[in-house]
Order: sequence, then C-alpha cells, then structure tokens
Amino acid sequence: MNNKASALASKNIPELIELGGSRGFAQTLGELIKDRELLYFLVWKDIKVRYKQTALGVAWVILQPLLGMLLFTLLFGRVAKLPSDGLPYPIFYYASLLSWTYFSTSLTTASNSVISNTSLITKVYFPRILLPASAVIAPLLDLAIASVILFGLLLVYDVAFTPALALLPLILLLLVVFTLGVGQFFAALNVNYRDVKHALPFLVQLWMFASPVVYPISMVPPGYQWLLSLNPIAGIIEATRAIIGGRPLPWELLGTSSVVTLLVFVLGIWYFHRTARRFADVI
Repeated sequence: MNNKASALASKNIPELIELGGSRGFAQTLGELIKDRELLYFLVWKDIKVRYKQTALGVAWVILQPLLGMLLFTLLFGRVAKLPSDGLPYPIFYYASLLSWTYFSTSLTTASNSVISNTSLITKVYFPRILLPASAVIAPLLDLAIASVILFGLLLVYDVAFTPALALLPLILLLLVVFTLGVGQFFAALNVNYRDVKHALPFLVQLWMFASPVVYPISMVPPGYQWLLSLNPIAGIIEATRAIIGGRPLPWELLGTSSVVTLLVFVLGIWYFHRTARRFADVI
C-alpha cells in the first residue's frame, strides 16, 4: 500500500466526511450530475418505501388531491361561492391542489431526508445534497399520475386544449427548483434543531392559506398582491390556472416568483453546503 493509500486508510470516518464536506460551493451542483446513478438509486428507494405494505398503493396519489378537490368544491365553491376566474370549480381546485400537494409532500420528506438516513450519513461519504434532491424528485411520479385526472376533467368539462399547455413543464420546473431550495434549507436546519419536524406541519398549513390554493389571486386587493408575488407558489398556481383557462399569463407575478425561486434555491444550496460538513457530528 502506497503512502497516500495508507494515509487514507488511517483516517477515521468523521475525518473523511469532513474532507468531503469541504468541497467548494460550485462542486455541489456538479455532484448532482456526476453522481446521477446514486441519485437514481435514492429516488427509486424513496418510491418503493412510499408504497410498501399499503393496501391502496398508488391509488393514494390520486385520492389525496381528488378528495381535496371535492371538499373545496363543496365548501368554497358551492357554499361560499368564491370566484374561480371562469374555470369550473373542480378544475380550479384540482389544478391548484396538484402543485400544492407536490410541494407540501416533497418539502416534508426533504426536511426529514438527512435525519432519516442517519446510518448512511455516519458510515460513508457521498454528496449530501442527493438526499433532499431525491426526496423532491421521487414525488414527480405521483404528480404525473395525478395529472391524468386533471386532463380527464378538462375533457369532461369541455375545456379547450390550447398550445399554451406546452408551457406547463416550465411551470413544473419552477416548482421543482423552489421546492428543492426550501427543502435543502429545512433539511439542514432539521439536523441542528429537531423542533423543525414539529413546527413544519404548522408552517405548511399556514403557507397553504397564504397561497391562492382555495381562492383566486383576483380576490386579493391590488395593493397587497405584491406580497403574494414574493411567494413563488402563488405565481406557480396562478400561472397554471391561467394556462389551463386560456387566459394571459400573469407575467409580472410569474417574473417575481422566478426571481425569488432562484434566490431561494441559491441560498438553500449555500446553507446546506455550509452545514453539511457537520452532519455526522451532530446527527
């Protein structure tokens, strides 16, 4: 064994983890591409664990937004008679619940992704960012399956399919980037402060009512709509509804949401990278 190999062999696991965690910020993004096979493995593991020993299996993917849509249609549509910007209530609510369900589920899973892999973190070095990334990518399969119901509703209610629907993948990309940015932040924060797992469900609940999930943004007074634009979920949901309903895109709202999304993503990576080197010591 040469001197370099001997030196590596003599290092204990925490030291190896420390070396790995000190990589530059720019390399953090590169690791997602370089270690894509490991990312694929983690995503596949998350998918299998999600439906292991469940009686209904993948049906839960459709039931959650579908039952939410039925409840919201009854309470906020038929009873409260909130406006729906010209869309049938089931489509109005189902479209928003698709984005919201993906975001809330992915955020919760990503925030627990590091502490739920304690044995892996303390035994071997790998790019830690893969954990929240896999937690955000795996639910995309659920989103794809549940989206079939949305297109079915468009046919049932005779809503025209327009070329603007081709923009939905770009809106989805914005949603994924924002979710990953927030997920990384809470994943790193959860390692040092276990209060996060108790506070996050309450925060997510408040976040839903701070987003136009059950109401259109047109109900918000114009003077306060700029506050909603700071919440990227608002821009994503409103843009999705506009595309489906054939209305002009809210470019100002979407532009602000895009800028905030990129800022959150960069800050999320920075904070996660900054704290990742200490995970094995405090987890």
